[in-house]
Amino acid sequence: MELRKRVKPKHGLSQDAPSEGRCNHNALSGTQEGGEGGVSLLGRSGSRSHSGSGVSPLRPWQQCVFMAAGLLAAVLLALTQAWCVNGLHENLLWFSQLTEVEREISFRTECGLYYSYYKQMLHAPSIQEGLKEMIHDNLTESKRTINLLQRMNIYQEVFLSVLYRLLPIQSYLEPVYFYIYTVFSLQAVYVIALYLTAWLLSGSWLAGALTGVWYILNRVDTTRVEFTISLRENWSLPFLALQVAAITCYLRPQLTTLQQKVMVWLMYVTTFCFCLTWQFNQFILLVQALVIYTLDCGDFLTTTQVTTLYLVQVSSLLSVWFLQFCNSMILGSLVLSFIVAALFIRHCQPGVKTGSLVVRLGKVLLHSALVLLLTVTINYLAKKALQLQSDEHIFKFIKSKFALGSTRDFDASLYLCEEAFGLLPLDTLERLAGTLLLYPYVLTLLLLCGMLVAAALQNLRPNRGSTEEKKGAREGQVAAFRPDVAYNLLHTLFYGLLAFSTMRMKYIWTGHMCAVAAYGVCGTELWTVLLSALRFNTKLLLRLVRYVVPVVMIGFLYYKFWPKLMEELSELREFYDPDTVELMTWISTKTPKQAVFAGSMQLLAGIKLCTGRVLTNHPHYEDKDLRERTRQVYQVYARRSPEEVHDILKAIGADYVVLENSICYERRHRRGCRLRDLLDLANGHIMDGPGEDDPDLVPATHPRFCDAIKTDAAAYNALFTRTFQNKTFHVYRLKKKRKKNTKGSSEPSVTQ
Repeated sequence: MELRKRVKPKHGLSQDAPSEGRCNHNALSGTQEGGEGGVSLLGRSGSRSHSGSGVSPLRPWQQCVFMAAGLLAAVLLALTQAWCVNGLHENLLWFSQLTEVEREISFRTECGLYYSYYKQMLHAPSIQEGLKEMIHDNLTESKRTINLLQRMNIYQEVFLSVLYRLLPIQSYLEPVYFYIYTVFSLQAVYVIALYLTAWLLSGSWLAGALTGVWYILNRVDTTRVEFTISLRENWSLPFLALQVAAITCYLRPQLTTLQQKVMVWLMYVTTFCFCLTWQFNQFILLVQALVIYTLDCGDFLTTTQVTTLYLVQVSSLLSVWFLQFCNSMILGSLVLSFIVAALFIRHCQPGVKTGSLVVRLGKVLLHSALVLLLTVTINYLAKKALQLQSDEHIFKFIKSKFALGSTRDFDASLYLCEEAFGLLPLDTLERLAGTLLLYPYVLTLLLLCGMLVAAALQNLRPNRGSTEEKKGAREGQVAAFRPDVAYNLLHTLFYGLLAFSTMRMKYIWTGHMCAVAAYGVCGTELWTVLLSALRFNTKLLLRLVRYVVPVVMIGFLYYKFWPKLMEELSELREFYDPDTVELMTWISTKTPKQAVFAGSMQLLAGIKLCTGRVLTNHPHYEDKDLRERTRQVYQVYARRSPEEVHDILKAIGADYVVLENSICYERRHRRGCRLRDLLDLANGHIMDGPGEDDPDLVPATHPRFCDAIKTDAAAYNALFTRTFQNKTFHVYRLKKKRKKNTKGSSEPSVTQ
């Protein structure tokens, strides 16, 4: 796909941009008045206990005004984010002017696969018939009938298709716009969730406003939704942010019993939605479970809080397991094994937090070793009992990434060679520093980490004295380091480490990073330390800097970056991919509807969406048999004989194979990471081009299939017929195998 610049109209976005700019400016400039509201979202548990400013409680009408102003700012920032990503998507592709096939081609790789099920449900004669097709699908993988609702996380596509059928909007809103507007609306939800988290932590909605501004301005590093609309993370991360906000509220002191119950239900619902919409939910929840475990070891949470948080995760995963027709990948997940082990060892070792400090530390280390050992044991037995191998490619990738296993494994190498699965580039930090986000984040992190360690040691140190004294000391520790702050600190630390190890995971970290940095700017901890060091720590000055500094920062960010954002939104480009359009049009009009196509995962997802033809493989990689089938299909780019390739393709039912020049002659990756190199290594062959090879590799006995077939040699023409070609694609139809003494005749090319 090529993006060509369009001639910019005279008026362009001039009518909309100033209006949106004025709205945003008014919202941000009005925050100084509302900044005084160090009012928590829990009303009366508000300003004095959490803001630390020592000001007298606000009157009820003042609380209502400041609450309304804060919520209004949240809505304005959320709408701004949704408007921005929608504008960028439209201007990047000129989406409104594209034909239907061009719009569908713009859903690249796995995005096209997921969107195809939304389209399939809409085209079904009825909702019941559509669900039946989902449960008994024989189009996604040739010669197989699979349950899509069990294999993939596509309930969101099913839900949207049903909603579109039921709502009276068909006459004025196209299905594709209903889909993308829903995803962009979730971005608004994401901003609101981060806004509330920062507000809850700091006690000031100015922190939420600063969080929303940072999230919007750091769009390159906080989201990629405008060009990967259907990716599962774009559906799930807003729910994860809502869950974090619910956990933050749940861990705040002075909650009533009713408020706690409401928060538990909110945590369950948001965790359930997060798990239902992303297949990698178990790994994200595992990191969160480690955060909870660490807080438990440091004695920051009560037994009830720890058990509740664990059970919310377990109940959400089991609910998804039930909806996904007992998907064994969930039961065999590490996070379930870890939670069972943690709760069991905790029950068997009730005296971990007794004794002297050294004894307690030793008990915690032994406790952790037992939990780790039991986790591995339970997970191993569960996978053996379930015969689970769906996620083994992920563990192969982790082993290879940290040099713990072979780097020749084809599946692991596919991930290792992609930039998205490499280490976080340093230019990410440069961009984050450019918007003033990185500096307060690092300062807040360093300060809170020191306070967390000190508080943990204090918690583990035995208290001597009467019960009342112990209780009073415990309450003082909680006030010194609130559990909601402790959770968010470890959350950003753990997911930050995950982001640094794997760049694709940065989108989980950077959004929450905005909330933590805003808490540092608008909270009391950082300013108390700085003002104490300067010996100017008065209540009036503390209150002043907490409200003036964020307002000044927001004004500076608006002045510096809003014109750049408007310029970016006014840059008009155009979708341009005539070769793929020509291929899809030819397949739709010149091949049977039940024809089976083989090729790269990315292209086949588009073929299914645009043409509805049967596939041999696809990008949803969480199935061992599919991974092996994909590796076999990719032999068309390896050094294999035409007979071997023909046998492989016929065995999986392929009628046509699509070869791509961009893969056969790839130059994007370095030597050793090109797809043809990965196949050569897996087959034990020496790679193309100059460079060192392992001594056990041998020269191949056959030329590279994707290149040699274009020579029209007799051996290839006897088995394959070229039926379509353009500058990018070559399509061949598989012939029936003939006897060796029969001359092969090549059919003329249908399309040039």
